[in-house]
Amino acid sequence: MNDPLDRPDAGDPDASAVMATAVELRVVMGLLRRKLREQANVGDLTPSQIAVLRRLDGGPATVTALAKAEGVRSQSMGATVAALEAAGLVMGSPDPADGRQTLWDLTPACRERLRVGRALHEDWLFRAMRSRLTPDERAELGRAVDLLKRLVADAPDGGLS
Repeated sequence: MNDPLDRPDAGDPDASAVMATAVELRVVMGLLRRKLREQANVGDLTPSQIAVLRRLDGGPATVTALAKAEGVRSQSMGATVAALEAAGLVMGSPDPADGRQTLWDLTPACRERLRVGRALHEDWLFRAMRSRLTPDERAELGRAVDLLKRLVADAPDGGLS
């Protein structure tokens, strides 16, 4: 595997242009994430807590599975889940496959909070696109979204080539 800190050869204009675009895309995506966070107040939730809520939005999971998915120790994940439970955002129930474990899931109130947050994000994007972009630019952005989907799609090499 190539060293991710190796930059393209300055003599290769295509590689240099692609690297410049990669850098700009990373920066713009960060700005977009921040802008969207401003639209839906996440309260006092930490980034770790938000990550757990996003994972549980896909379905119930044990603390062990959440810890593995997030790359943290089970004890750390247990503390994160406990804080979310205290806030009324997650609830536990016995795992039907293994009664010794607890399956954690989002509470109905949390699911509604996520639904409202997504709606606020989409509303802001809709209004921004309508007010700041021409119809041709909106169509171009739609094509760019298709390209971004291809970038993040599962690839045989994990998308690393």
